[in-house]
Amino acid sequence: MQRILVVDDAEVNREMLYHMLKGEYEVGTAEDGEQALGRLQEYREDMAAVLLDLHMPGMDGFAVIGEMERMGLVHKIPILIISGECSAEVENRCFELGVSDFIRKPFVGSIVKNRIRNTIELFTCKNRLEQKVEEQREALERKDRIIRIQAEKLREAKAFNKLMLEYQSAILEVETRLKSLNAEFSQEYKRNPFESIKSRLKSPESIYEKLERKGHPVTVESIREHLTDVAGVRVICSFPDDIYRLAELFIRQDDIILLRKKDYIRNPKENGYRSLHLILSVPIFLSEGKKNMKVEMQFRTIAMDFWASLEHKLKYKKDVDNAEAIVGKLRACADSIENLDYQMQEIRNEIDRAKGRNGAG
Repeated sequence: MQRILVVDDAEVNREMLYHMLKGEYEVGTAEDGEQALGRLQEYREDMAAVLLDLHMPGMDGFAVIGEMERMGLVHKIPILIISGECSAEVENRCFELGVSDFIRKPFVGSIVKNRIRNTIELFTCKNRLEQKVEEQREALERKDRIIRIQAEKLREAKAFNKLMLEYQSAILEVETRLKSLNAEFSQEYKRNPFESIKSRLKSPESIYEKLERKGHPVTVESIREHLTDVAGVRVICSFPDDIYRLAELFIRQDDIILLRKKDYIRNPKENGYRSLHLILSVPIFLSEGKKNMKVEMQFRTIAMDFWASLEHKLKYKKDVDNAEAIVGKLRACADSIENLDYQMQEIRNEIDRAKGRNGAG
């Protein structure tokens, strides 16, 4: 049977609530704040609720709540205020202090029992949820610690560092070839096919986490075999047709092998994400000979890249209200960006055609 405590300096109120609740609860009583704190100290682990009068001589109800806060009990034991008549100001103060509900005088048995029952159930659910969240937080912290430890071991491994050097060489190879294509375009067409190149090596933490999540062993051989995005190159273009032209020219080079292609420009993701993804096998040349390394290339327009960067930042914001509405707005923005990209491309084409006619004349 659950234990509750009735705290009221009026004996008639204590007796009335005791007889009203004794069939469903193990009811303890206290006639003042000091006595109440003693009972709470004694039964703090199995107290289901406190029914508390605010107006008592000596230590009043607010002082009791303050002491319960200091003892760490306000968030463990629900408090229901016994009240004849409370102003809005007093009620607001009580709720701000962590009070769960009010029991009004004159007491009506069914209402009193329902308020107590509902309050205890809600409080229990809240505490269980908070405990589950805390357990999940601790589990994530343990996982993060493991990832950091394992990542540090990877950093210290000679074979891993050699592999990272090979991936870095593959990135340099890709960047060099892109810059050569850019120079050729600039000379022949008087414009550049891309605006910028961004490259990155996946961190040891990310490598370990991804292998672990996919159920692969954390070894150099496993990284080479199972991961395709350790080396990443993002190419930012001005117009959509430049993306396809540049990607085609790149994969037509006879020593570049296209392993996989995902076109999220013509087939965008549900959230509106647009980008052209290529997984390539790229040759590198080291002292020990030629090797082929996997490189992930992403092609986006300036507008697509801006959208993707913003969406990534917003995705990890916590406690965002109206998340579904925000997702819808982001999708609408992505559609607008696509329209803008193609409108700008058509304007460029019109300018090029005008230049052609003027040059011909």
